[in-house]
Amino acid sequence: MKKLFAATAVALIPLAGLAAEGDKDPDPTVPAGRVASFDTLDTNKDGRISMPEASVDPKLVESFSSVDKNGDGYLDSSEYANSRDKSPQ
Repeated sequence: MKKLFAATAVALIPLAGLAAEGDKDPDPTVPAGRVASFDTLDTNKDGRISMPEASVDPKLVESFSSVDKNGDGYLDSSEYANSRDKSPQ
């Protein structure tokens, strides 16, 4: 029984990490109407911006799928930079 419990706990650990990604609060230091930097939006520091991380910028959320050129569901630094080059600031 203890082995089953331990195996279940170990199996669920990766799921906890995925669930935590959506719980991130927007960075309160980014003033409304301003553009956040890539590093500010990449709150989990994995080198890419997920939709939950992008949610602090409504304009980025609106254009997320078209900016995500490779369609992987994340924005890398070059995709983000290209989106900022084309939008008025």
